[in-house]
Amino acid sequence: MAPTALLSVSNKEGLVPLAEGLLEAGYQLISSGGTAATLKAAGLAVTKVAEHTGAPEILGGRVKTLHPRIHGGILARRSELSHQADLEAQGIEPIDVVVVNLYPFRETVANPEVAFDTAIENIDIGGPAMVRAAAKNHADVVVLTSPSQYSPFLEALRAGAISADLRRQLALEAFQHTASYDTAISSWLAARLPAPVETSPAAAAPLRLELPARQSLRYGENPHQQAIWHSEPAAGWGAAVQLQGKELSYNNLIDLDAALATVREFGYGPGAQPAAVVVKHTNPCGLAIGHNGAAALSRALDADRLSAFGGIVAINCVVDLATAELLTSLFLECVVAPGFDGPASELLASKANLRLLELDPAAIGRASRRQLRTLLGGVLVQELDDQPVDGAAWQVVSERQPTAQELDDLSFAWKLARHVRSNAITVAKDGQSLGIGAGQMNRVGSARLALEAAGVRARGAVLASDGFFPFDDTVRLAAGQGITAVIQPGGSVRDADSIAACNALGLAMVVTGRRHFLH
Repeated sequence: MAPTALLSVSNKEGLVPLAEGLLEAGYQLISSGGTAATLKAAGLAVTKVAEHTGAPEILGGRVKTLHPRIHGGILARRSELSHQADLEAQGIEPIDVVVVNLYPFRETVANPEVAFDTAIENIDIGGPAMVRAAAKNHADVVVLTSPSQYSPFLEALRAGAISADLRRQLALEAFQHTASYDTAISSWLAARLPAPVETSPAAAAPLRLELPARQSLRYGENPHQQAIWHSEPAAGWGAAVQLQGKELSYNNLIDLDAALATVREFGYGPGAQPAAVVVKHTNPCGLAIGHNGAAALSRALDADRLSAFGGIVAINCVVDLATAELLTSLFLECVVAPGFDGPASELLASKANLRLLELDPAAIGRASRRQLRTLLGGVLVQELDDQPVDGAAWQVVSERQPTAQELDDLSFAWKLARHVRSNAITVAKDGQSLGIGAGQMNRVGSARLALEAAGVRARGAVLASDGFFPFDDTVRLAAGQGITAVIQPGGSVRDADSIAACNALGLAMVVTGRRHFLH
């Protein structure tokens, strides 16, 4: 009896050469639907699944391969006499090769406007069943799930045998294929249902991720570390288009993400308050707003030009020629923005190594709100800390009320503080950062760094702290440098000490009732 191969593929790439190779090796072909039509159009001999099973396709094609003559032929163990007896009794022929890839569900739902029913109809049922059956019985059945496997398989076939190791490798890839497919479906459906209230680890659903590999990176944080970038293709950074420049590095992406999160405090895309930020080693070194993108970027660079060298820039509005001229005035690694107009793109092309990324605002909205961080043997999951700042919930606790200008500056400094590594202190005035203290082991140390960076510009400026003041030393240090108003979460058992210091020194103090630690 001639060996049999069953072919049922959504992706027709490489199908005809594979089928020709199977026919040359003496296989008979069984196929369904569009796959059979493609093979017949190529002049190849093929038996339709309905002819093989004696049962027509029903339910509009929802049921075609779910039949004992298919699954019996795949699952029968060749060394099991009872299995062979069952095949003979039922008139079922063994199937030796299964070539299946699945309905394009992931590609279908990549369109955010796809109709729910359209997505549902692109959930494959018979395909995964055949793949899993063939992978389970890989000792006797070869399973192919990707066109990239066809050439190695044909080479092995022509050499005379499919080794046990190759069969197991193909089975592994088959189970990975169906697992990935199911995860894509469950993730898509979960995003369209209300999030369940999770009160304990027992109530929480298992973490399932389906993030295709976008590209290999040259290395990770350091040259001796390997790294791969996984991302949804149409959401968040996965939708970014690199317009020019060298390949992105691991550190570039980490810094770009920090820069984007910071500048989004002022909106992103049409209608946003123009803002620009420069980031180094995940911390902002300059942030500013302006009447247009060029003004915002100029002020962000002026905040700390020494640290800006070799930085990562995010701008929340379309980059025009004036903004591009500023970007070409110093060495930068990357720039991300909603867009670059023609003259800007032409000028920036002269900086061939500068990485330019265009990120559609809509892609940000499609990204998951879950934030993941790995640790040894596990993953931590939290929601993003990106809720809009709510000044209405703030409370003035000092005797002196802040002025309208100070309130604007306090809001700006507070928005910046939540994007600086804790312990974080920011000094700002007139919509521009003047000094930033990041990641110190004590809060007064961060304050000294921020105030030192601000220098004489600290006079009349405001100060924000991402966490409460356990002592009044930071307030007294700030007042000595000319700071006029302070914003902090409050909640220390010694809040009264800091408030009393503000009253004695004439500072205004606002407490937010919310902290913004960033680790």
